[in-house]
Amino acid sequence: MALMPAGNGKTVWEYRKEEAAGVEQRIVFLDIDGTLTEAGSNEPPESAVRAIRQARNRGHYVFLCTGRCYGMLMPLLKYGFDGVIASSGGYVVCRDEVVYDCPMTEAQRKSAMDVLKKNGVFRTVECRDGSYTDEELKIFLGNYDKRLLRERERLEETLHIRPMGEYGGQPVYKIVAISPTMARLAEPEKVLGPDFSFCVQKDGKDNGLVNVEMVSWEFDKGRAMKRACDYLHIPLRNSVAIGDSMNDREMLEAAGVGICMGNGSRKIKELADDICPPVWEDGLYHAFLKHGLAVCEA
Repeated sequence: MALMPAGNGKTVWEYRKEEAAGVEQRIVFLDIDGTLTEAGSNEPPESAVRAIRQARNRGHYVFLCTGRCYGMLMPLLKYGFDGVIASSGGYVVCRDEVVYDCPMTEAQRKSAMDVLKKNGVFRTVECRDGSYTDEELKIFLGNYDKRLLRERERLEETLHIRPMGEYGGQPVYKIVAISPTMARLAEPEKVLGPDFSFCVQKDGKDNGLVNVEMVSWEFDKGRAMKRACDYLHIPLRNSVAIGDSMNDREMLEAAGVGICMGNGSRKIKELADDICPPVWEDGLYHAFLKHGLAVCEA
């Protein structure tokens, strides 16, 4: 995540340090799916790119804060960010420096993989540089709902999710589980609950499947935000977090200002300090304007 020159021979950091003199710097943490981009996409609206650029030019910092693994972020880093929180807080990078790195232990990984497979739950493991998914998932979806199969194939292509057969034993930061029923998750949650939170993800489409993010109790997005703020010597109260779903709860609760997208879930809206328009209605741009992070261009 190299820092590009600002156009006058100085690095972006040198330029912004001068520009920010006398300005109370703030740090913005952005979820991706459903916030910066529509779910499963790598293309933010032009208005969001403009807002991010303006905020950084005004001396503020902008971070990605996402459940995606670091390898999934490559197509987005070209838009200019000061750091990333990946894998729901398990991997934190500030100014090209890794400041936190907490994969599962080998025992945790093996236990999780075994009990999920035993109960017929499909697994996607997220490593630092890529993700791998059970090949059987697409076979199941093809018999269950071909529309869901097509959506899954698009998602795997966009996010470069590879077959589990290519997984080489790399450290795993998070597991995303897809279960045909809640009942199949009962034993995995009992066995793995002491080590992992089970966050059920709902996208408003009742397709009968249960999507769960398994995240270590060692970290979350909120604690990762504090790590980034401490590294940059910015008070956590000067942070702004923007998200749309329950896996963003900790970041909205930790932030000085927590904002939910208009397309967000009802529960996360209830926790937020403010609500902005949906992602497809230039929601991020309006949020940046309202909270003084960007200005309306003539």
